[in-house]
Amino acid sequence: MSFKFEIIDKESINAVVPLVEKLNNNRISYEVLEQRFSEMKDQNYECAVIYDDDKLIGVCGLWFCTRHYSGRSVEPDHVYIDEAYRGKGLGKAFFKWIYNYVKEKGYESVELNTYVANAPSHKFYFNEGFKILGFHFIKTL
Repeated sequence: MSFKFEIIDKESINAVVPLVEKLNNNRISYEVLEQRFSEMKDQNYECAVIYDDDKLIGVCGLWFCTRHYSGRSVEPDHVYIDEAYRGKGLGKAFFKWIYNYVKEKGYESVELNTYVANAPSHKFYFNEGFKILGFHFIKTL
């Protein structure tokens, strides 16, 4: 297997929609995700991907900002690796690549949200050195 990590071209962003659709257990339609990604690509957002040769197998959105409490910060979002590739250290390698990429861009911290029910991700992020800082709240308007 030959894995490649890279930032996907903004014009090719819709290629990640099927993976994000799986992440959300098809609760958000393809059409809605496609519309949202078309808006996201014009914001302070980049999308990192993993290829196994030419097959897209992983995705991680990256939101860039400056926060008063953590400085120049990046927030990984909608992290998903195809089930067939899990448990092989690929997530660790992907995040190592992400850390190096964002450090080269001058960012000093990484913070993220993960679903409460996604216990495997909690273990992964604790092993990566993340600490719980607070709660994430959302209100639909």
